[in-house]
Amino acid sequence: EVQKLNQQLEEKNGEIQQMINQPPYEKEREILRLQKTLAEREKAQATSDVLCRSLTDETHQLTRKLASTAEMCQHLAKCLEEKQRKEKRNSDDQIPTERSNQVFLQLLCLLDNETSLQSLICNLQEENRMLKQKVAHV
Repeated sequence: EVQKLNQQLEEKNGEIQQMINQPPYEKEREILRLQKTLAEREKAQATSDVLCRSLTDETHQLTRKLASTAEMCQHLAKCLEEKQRKEKRNSDDQIPTERSNQVFLQLLCLLDNETSLQSLICNLQEENRMLKQKVAHV
């Protein structure tokens, strides 16, 4: 074990001696290369941080939009239930086909709302996926 460590130490000393014995321009070139690499990594990290913050902000916005849309859907469902209860009380006064037409139109309206909500959710999920890919490449 000690011999192995001594051998590694000798190898490291040899590398250090090579660096010391290099001409000054080689040392400068190596320093510049390392500085450039460091600058590129710092830039990539900064870009990644900005994209992550942007993605987080957008996720919060989308969550709020989704919550408000869900709230609106619940409100519409409640209104429809109330309207149906009122119509049920007044159903004796209406012709059955007229009432069924109204119910049909209400259902179409609800389906449109649900379809647009699902479309919105799909769009948001796709946009979120694309932003995650951008962050992964950066």
